[in-house]
Amino acid sequence: MSYCQILFVSGVSLTIGLQSTVQFFTKPKNHKGSISFGIGFFLILIGWPFFGMLAETYGFVKLFRGFWPTAAVYLQKSPTFGWIFHHPLVTSLLTRFRGRRVPV
Repeated sequence: MSYCQILFVSGVSLTIGLQSTVQFFTKPKNHKGSISFGIGFFLILIGWPFFGMLAETYGFVKLFRGFWPTAAVYLQKSPTFGWIFHHPLVTSLLTRFRGRRVPV
């Protein structure tokens, strides 16, 4: 499991660069997500994978919360999943929870 976390962080670093990765994880608004992701990584290393995964999931959601609206718009326009997002119940949920979109 710890390989996944190492590959995730290295993938982010290779995608946006080392300096941008450090800036992303150390932004004041991302502190909760970064700390919980780090605690989850530590918990997995010491042998508590269930609690580590919970902490990492919370950290992942907190870190990438600005990207979820952009991903929802992308999925709405995709031919494979678009029909699900045009259902009235899903559409009302998306409009309720839609925040500020991040340019991609």
